[in-house]
Amino acid sequence: MDNSDFLITHRTEVRVRYGETDRMGYAYYGNHALYYEVGRVELLRAVGYPYDVLEADGVMCPVTALDIRYLRPALYDELLTVTTCVEEVPSENVVFKTTITNAANKIVSVGRVTLAFVDAN
Repeated sequence: MDNSDFLITHRTEVRVRYGETDRMGYAYYGNHALYYEVGRVELLRAVGYPYDVLEADGVMCPVTALDIRYLRPALYDELLTVTTCVEEVPSENVVFKTTITNAANKIVSVGRVTLAFVDAN
């Protein structure tokens, strides 16, 4: 991923916990959505707009679309890097592009999450 094309890029790490894995020691595929959420939350916090600030301003941000492509398994106790990017100035919604890589810098999954900005009042 060439980060020069993105308006905002943020990286954070998550470790695959035992309870997130199946009997093969692979992170359950649904947990990737949770890892993506960690990336979004940390990106928003880094730019000064954590969810509690948005909500205090009367803005809710429901997920309206999620697309994930799984390329290799994430394994128990593996430290993953979650890179979250925004490439366009948000309007009615914001699209987060996310790449998860493992310690060997191999891509585990790639995806897009779209959130709408909704007036909570």
